[in-house]
Amino acid sequence: MKRYFFILGLFLFSLAAMADELPKQGFGLHIGYAQPTLRLNSPSEVYPKDSLVNTTQLHGLKVGVVYDGSIIKGFGTSLGINYTFATKQYSWSSLSSFTRFPESRTQLFYHQLELFVDWQYKFEIAKETYVMLYTGPTIQCGLAFTQKSEQRMDESGTITVSETQNRYGKDHPNYDLKQLNVTWGVGAGFQYKRYFLRGGYDFGLINPYKNQQFSVGGVSIDRNTRGRFDQWQIKLGMYLWYK
Repeated sequence: MKRYFFILGLFLFSLAAMADELPKQGFGLHIGYAQPTLRLNSPSEVYPKDSLVNTTQLHGLKVGVVYDGSIIKGFGTSLGINYTFATKQYSWSSLSSFTRFPESRTQLFYHQLELFVDWQYKFEIAKETYVMLYTGPTIQCGLAFTQKSEQRMDESGTITVSETQNRYGKDHPNYDLKQLNVTWGVGAGFQYKRYFLRGGYDFGLINPYKNQQFSVGGVSIDRNTRGRFDQWQIKLGMYLWYK
C-alpha cells in the first residue's frame, strides 16, 4: 500500500513540476484593416470579345473575438468570430460628352461574418515575446453586399439616387453572388505579453458566382463563370484573459 501511495505522490509531484511548463491560453479582442477582393473571370463561349475579367477591391474595418489554446508547447490553435465592413466608392463619370447630361457613380457596401480556425506555431524569441506563423480555413457568411447608383447634373449638382441593389439578392441582373464562402489563409504575427499583431491573406476556395447567364445587348450568353473572393487583413489585439 505504501508503494502505491509513493507512486501516486511521484505522479502528483510530476504534474506540479510540469504546471509551469504547460502552454498558455487566452481570450481576447482584435481590430484591424481588411481588404476584401472579388475576382471575376467569365469567358464567353459565343462572343470571345465580350469576356469579363475584373477585380473589385474594397477597404474597411474588421473586429472580432479570438481564443488561443495550445496543444503542445509552441503549437496550438486560434479560433474566433469576425465582423467585416468594407466599402468602395467610384469617381463621378459623365454619361455623355454633352455638358447638360448627368454624371453617375457607384458605391459598394459590404457586411460579413466570419468563423476562422487557424493552426499556429509560436517561436519564443525573448521572455514573453513570440513570433508566430499560422494557417487555416475560414467560413464566411455574407450579410449584405449592396450596390448604390447615384446620378447628378453637371451644373445644378442635384443628386438623385437611381437604384440600390443587393448583390446577394435576385434583383441584381448579372452578379448574383453566393452568401457562403470558404477561404484558406496564411499569415504571420508578433506577440508581446498580452498584445499581438497578426497579418495574412485568405485565398477563396469556391466559386462565389451563382449566375451563369449574362446578357450582352439584350442577348443571353452562356458563360463559364468563375472567380474567387479573397481577403487581405491585418489585426491588432489584446488578450483580456491570459493564463
